[in-house]
Amino acid sequence: MNRKFLGAWLVIFIAWFLGSFVVHHLLLGADYRAVAGLFRSEVDGRKFFPLMILAHVMMSGAFTWIYARGVEAKPWLGQGVRFGVAVAFLMTIPVYLMYYCVQPTPAELVVKQIVFDGALVVILGVIAGWLYRDGKA
Repeated sequence: MNRKFLGAWLVIFIAWFLGSFVVHHLLLGADYRAVAGLFRSEVDGRKFFPLMILAHVMMSGAFTWIYARGVEAKPWLGQGVRFGVAVAFLMTIPVYLMYYCVQPTPAELVVKQIVFDGALVVILGVIAGWLYRDGKA
């Protein structure tokens, strides 16, 4: 663990946390309110906010660590996009599909979650690629 890794982890954490706010509060907020019975109330959810922060710390750390271990001396943009797409297929898409199987979420909402969170993960991959653009971990 070096300064570059820790700095990248912090940048990815901030980008992911802010991106999740945009996706889940601004873009999907109305959709979530329409199915409010499926989720915790806003008041109840606030009690769990520290866990939301912890989850983003863990995801961004793992994301950065995996990217740093696989970075190659190739164009950073392509590597970042490819990594983001791989993570979307590893995590984002399957997780929302599994939620759909066990929770009566409208299909339209699931599609939006997959598209918006998938795009966010690809953007995070591009950020990781830019942060490691010299091809060195």
